[in-house]
Amino acid sequence: MTLAFDGDRLLAAVDVARTALVEDGQSPGRHLESTPEGEWAVAHYFEADLSGYRGWQWCVVVAGAPGSDETTVSEIVLLPGEGSLLAPDWVPWNERVAAGDLSPGDVLAAEPGDHRLVPNQIDTGDEFRFDDDRTDPDDIGQIAGEVGLGRRRLLSPEGRDETAQRWHDGQYGPHSDMAAAAAFNCVTCGFYLPLAGALRPAFGVCANEYSADGHVVAADYGCGAHSDVAAPRGEGSPAYDAFDDGALEIVPATANAGGDPTS
Repeated sequence: MTLAFDGDRLLAAVDVARTALVEDGQSPGRHLESTPEGEWAVAHYFEADLSGYRGWQWCVVVAGAPGSDETTVSEIVLLPGEGSLLAPDWVPWNERVAAGDLSPGDVLAAEPGDHRLVPNQIDTGDEFRFDDDRTDPDDIGQIAGEVGLGRRRLLSPEGRDETAQRWHDGQYGPHSDMAAAAAFNCVTCGFYLPLAGALRPAFGVCANEYSADGHVVAADYGCGAHSDVAAPRGEGSPAYDAFDDGALEIVPATANAGGDPTS
């Protein structure tokens, strides 16, 4: 007599295979597939999140026997997946770097032809020499700094527009959840410090330590900490819950042993 093999049971033994990997000290990812291997075995494949093994997979082979309901783990092996032995397509570093990648000690140079920057006048130190005592060099120096003297490159119109769009669409822009729930805009807030230059009408810096302190915010952004927000009325929350007289149980007076109900 020939006993039929229950292949569906081995194909469904995903938990058995995953448990074997965990007990072996591994951290398998999602289950990828189950593949029959011969008449009495099935191979289960899992993602392998291992440093240096991009695209590799864990393979766990489970087996059974005719007339038995037991599932046996036969083998655990790490195998390369499709394309894992090939180097990925080369991507230049300036296309791989993303916002937030810069860490202390890193150097990130702007390319000479960066479209976000344009050449600027260079301060040689000879522009502001005065023979009289009526002009304060510090005042002139402040103006020079605002117009960009002393910096080799400045924001180009394209760079400025990209920055403005990024800020406008970001966390502190007018379309954020915080701004949608606010009653007032930042441009009318006492904590709002407008930027200098061409971005002044649209952006500023928040000086409220309880809100977006130190962040660039859109003029039409807003939050609940606006300087004109009125304080809630009333004396605040009570220290104790109100006493409910309606919860008292009224008990009729009864005469005492002496017959005097008031004694």
